[in-house]
Amino acid sequence: MGIRVKSNLKKILDERNISIRQLASMTDLKFETLRRLYNDDTKQYQRDTIGRICEILEIKIGDILILIEDGTEENHQS
Repeated sequence: MGIRVKSNLKKILDERNISIRQLASMTDLKFETLRRLYNDDTKQYQRDTIGRICEILEIKIGDILILIEDGTEENHQS
């Protein structure tokens, strides 16, 4: 098994009690783009999208994008 990037947006938003729609309104990003990140269904990560989320939520890129072993949900942050 390899290592892959996983979106941690669901955990961040759930901890802050922020909905995807609320984040879309705060960031002016498309709901569907954020929904895919929230559900970890994104195939590519757009720099501007990740940057805007980090800016609005006051987090670092390593908070939203984490490394995991492919096929598991165990976090292997670096």
